[in-house]
Amino acid sequence: MEDLRLVALFPLELVVFPGQNLNLHIFEARYRQLIKDATQNNIEFCIPYYKDDQALEYGTKVEVTKIAMTYPDGRMDIVIKGLCPIKIVRYVKKYPSKLYPGGFILEPYWDIDGQESEYTIIKELLKDLYRYMKINDLPQPLNKTFSTFEIANKVGFSIQQEYEFLQISAEVDRQRYMIEHLNQMIPKVKEMEELRKKIQMNGHFRNIIPPKV
Repeated sequence: MEDLRLVALFPLELVVFPGQNLNLHIFEARYRQLIKDATQNNIEFCIPYYKDDQALEYGTKVEVTKIAMTYPDGRMDIVIKGLCPIKIVRYVKKYPSKLYPGGFILEPYWDIDGQESEYTIIKELLKDLYRYMKINDLPQPLNKTFSTFEIANKVGFSIQQEYEFLQISAEVDRQRYMIEHLNQMIPKVKEMEELRKKIQMNGHFRNIIPPKV
């Protein structure tokens, strides 16, 4: 029988990936209570993707790695890190005796064993994308052995694609998904860059060599 357990939930309109670090400003009383319980009482918590006024089925278990600032009124700036994907089987409106919601979760199987050749392709495609977008700094994980989850928020996914990506259990399948996305996106970005250059040239004197007809 699968192991169901109750955890605290912090629904947000974003997708957090395993290995991703994220800065959050915590201002609501219920979630200030959650962060206190997570850091002082070891209560597990997860961030499910929240869309159209409801938390969806998948999310990520996270941990607080740093409380950067605590304000006099109780608000906090914190840093969290994604740990692993989770599936929410049932929501509870309130975690027992708490202000914040909870849910019974499963931790689906997932892996990080991809193909080296595919990592090389992803790295080269991402270099092309960043060059066309005039972004100088490649994501840090590319400087070492990396997993696709570590760079999933750096490749231009839509929020819906991020949510779909989080649900893919096998790293080789995530590699294929990412490569397909980059192969579709790069020509569009390149075309926009060429259009930008063309617009900038309007009004300038241009040396255009006519064809020999």
